[in-house]
Amino acid sequence: MLAALVAGERDPEVLAEMAKQRLRSKIPELRRALVGRFRDHHALLIGLCLEHIAHLEAAVAKLDESVDALFAANQSEAGVPFAQARDRLDTITGIGKRAAECIIAEIGVDMGRFPTAGHLASWAGMAPGNNITGGKRHSGKTTKGDVWLRDILSQCAWAAAHTRDTYLSAQFWRLARRIGKKKAAVAVGHSILVICWYLLTDDCDYEDLGGDYFARRVDPRPRPGPPRRTTPAPGLPGRPPQGRRVNHQGFSS
Repeated sequence: MLAALVAGERDPEVLAEMAKQRLRSKIPELRRALVGRFRDHHALLIGLCLEHIAHLEAAVAKLDESVDALFAANQSEAGVPFAQARDRLDTITGIGKRAAECIIAEIGVDMGRFPTAGHLASWAGMAPGNNITGGKRHSGKTTKGDVWLRDILSQCAWAAAHTRDTYLSAQFWRLARRIGKKKAAVAVGHSILVICWYLLTDDCDYEDLGGDYFARRVDPRPRPGPPRRTTPAPGLPGRPPQGRRVNHQGFSS
């Protein structure tokens, strides 16, 4: 519609018929909305915006080609191709091709520098703090770490939260009810980073545990409660009988 307006088309009927997908059900509203004053300077401004968008899309496509060539032609010091590591991370729920490339650009593909997944999470600033003094829990916010990696992991966590019947989605909404969506996104981002460490260390693909993982872990059988005491504890006076009074020394009268 915008391209047709820039080209000189002003008929609301013709413009409304260009609607696609969900807008097809709103053609009457579109016809009324397209009736108005659209001058040449409006067309000039919209045309410049469309040209700028096209330029950015071409630049992004050119950069994608360059990144693909770099990933295809290079490998780590251990001999692991970057393209293979990217494809491994691409199997994780919520991570796409570009997100996998960003993660590898920040942490690399050789996990030998991080002894455990916890070391990687701590370095990235995705591990919660453990500030307890005198039995009191203080602020447990995460450190700054790698801000670029934290940002891409948070985006992946939000993307995973909108999937269906997946482990990461179930984890997000299970935590969001208790600690809020923002903290839940950080927790899921931490889980994604831990998964990345294991996939790059073991050189394997991601296998989802399923959206019912937490439900399967719950034991449907009722938990046995503490035994009910039927007799008074040793050294404690029992309940006085009805109609009798007990003084402060424990003698009835």
